Amino acid sequence: MNNAMRTMPAEAATVERYQGVVADSRFKRLWNANAPGYLFLLPWLLGFFGLTLGPALISLYLSFTDFDMLRSPGWVGAANYVRIATADPKFASAMSVTLTYVALSVPFKLAFALMVALALNRGVRGLPIYRAIFYLPSLLGASVAIAVLWRQLFAGDGLVNAALAQFGIQGPSWISHPSYSIYTLVALSVWQFGSPMIIFLAGLRQIPQDMYEAASLDGASKFRQFYKITLPLLTPVIFFNAVVQTIDAFKAFTPAFIISGGTGGPINSTLFYTLYLYQEAFGNFRMGYASALAWILVIIIAIFTAFSFLSSRYWVHYDD
Repeated sequence: MNNAMRTMPAEAATVERYQGVVADSRFKRLWNANAPGYLFLLPWLLGFFGLTLGPALISLYLSFTDFDMLRSPGWVGAANYVRIATADPKFASAMSVTLTYVALSVPFKLAFALMVALALNRGVRGLPIYRAIFYLPSLLGASVAIAVLWRQLFAGDGLVNAALAQFGIQGPSWISHPSYSIYTLVALSVWQFGSPMIIFLAGLRQIPQDMYEAASLDGASKFRQFYKITLPLLTPVIFFNAVVQTIDAFKAFTPAFIISGGTGGPINSTLFYTLYLYQEAFGNFRMGYASALAWILVIIIAIFTAFSFLSSRYWVHYDD
């Protein structure tokens, strides 16, 4: 009896050692199998945690503080958010300008991109060249150089007014007039139609041609074919482009900053939300307040995106 009791702890220790060896060998097998993948992912993981998630969490903390980069952050709770909602008229002005820009630029850009894609889908010779040429503005449009060029084009003595003068029309100073300045930025956004155009063209190429042939045999006009075949089958692509372009429009910064000289003028007519955020952060050194503005922008974009996904079930048509 005593010998049996003495052997039980020894057997239990042996079982534990065996289980440990099995666990170690299993971990080594998993590591050997997955280590190359994790090594390839390591640069992305470092970038995500160090340059995206980490700064985002820090800005969330700073949004509840009073921080000017010279002193340590002082906790103020929700005071920044209360001020934004109740005592900041420039917030309402920047929000109004941004919503106007989004409401105008996104539909016009998508409509123009779809028209160009429909034209290119008709079997144009040299299609790759045209695609590259039309995509080029999307690569250059957000650059400082193009914004400077756009400011020169729409200045009082710019090329646009020089062209209008040939027809006896006296054009205004587009970028310095509060009634027209926002439309110059909308025009610049529409000019960058290349990216959605390429996606529309890819979607059009996926529509079976026999559907158009059957509709033609039934006597359907080109407009009816577009309305009954092209648009319904293209709604997933339209939805994707609409969401992406809306997010990009909310984040637009460089054109407004360059054309207005960083002021958002004239009379705050080009004061984009991102430009106002920049002024608060790097002009007034109110980093805590700017962080609160940034998180409100994140919430606004999330609301628009969620609304788009919720409403898509009523108008986006998939194969099933």
